[in-house]
Formats: sequence, structure tokens, C-alpha cells
Amino acid sequence: MKYLITADEKEVSTTKAAVDTLDLIALDATNFHLLKNNKAFAIHVSHTDFLNKTMTIAVNGNSYEVKIEDEYDLQVKEMGLLSNTSQKVNSIKAPMPGLILDIMVTVGQEIAQGTPLLVLSAMKMENIILSQGEGIVKSIEVAKNDAVEKGQLIIEME
Repeated sequence: MKYLITADEKEVSTTKAAVDTLDLIALDATNFHLLKNNKAFAIHVSHTDFLNKTMTIAVNGNSYEVKIEDEYDLQVKEMGLLSNTSQKVNSIKAPMPGLILDIMVTVGQEIAQGTPLLVLSAMKMENIILSQGEGIVKSIEVAKNDAVEKGQLIIEME
């Protein structure tokens, strides 16, 4: 398993095997002691956000914002699956080919930016498509269990 660790805009690639060989001792749930190249490091984890895979850590008193991406995150990023799902404010198009698992809005419903619109299954992952703007759902061009192609109109808004 590969990892990309970003801290203060510096990136380091590593593997699970390399992490497993670290001389790291957990002192408690948030404090650790690390020996690396004959140097001692005191590590304190002050904040974790598991959903976004980020954390705030202090190493020997210096604070860092850290993001950890595994090989699945890197594949998703490389394939462009995190790209903006709307082509323009008044239409939502499929960001990738897939299968519509659920539609979470109805025609005439007023929505705000970030409102979940539907669930699209692609590459064995369920992707929740969010509204990129505010508006009212004018029409829904797909139904549950429909297969869609990349760029296909899914929802039209007014």
C-alpha cells in the first residue's frame, strides 16, 4: 500500500512497509515517541478529521497540518473523479459513467449549494453528487437504476 503525505505543502511518498518499520511508540491515544536516524521526536496529535484524512500534529513543539492519501485516493484524483460535477450552474451532468442508485431530490424542490442530489455508483464506489449552486430542480432526466455516460445530463435546474 502506498501513501502520499502532505505537510505544509511538502509531499512525501511512502509505503505501509516503511511505516511499519518505524521505531514508533504510542505513549497514549494522542502522544507518540519516534526514533529516526538516532534522533528523538515527540509527536502530539491535536486534531484528526478521518473523513477528510487530515490531522494537526505537533512534532517537537512545531505544529503541522497533515493530509494522508492512500493509493485509492491517488487513483480517484488521477481519474478526475473529484472534479466539479456541474458543467454550468443550471445543469448537472454525470462526471463519469455509472449507475444511478438513488435520487435525493424532486422536481420543484429548492436546493442550496452542497445539497446531495443523487448517488452514482461507478468503479465499485458510491459517489454522492452535490449541487454546485442554488436553484430549483426543473427536471430530472434519469431514474433510479439507469445507466449514465460521462457528460450525460442528469438534472436540469432553473
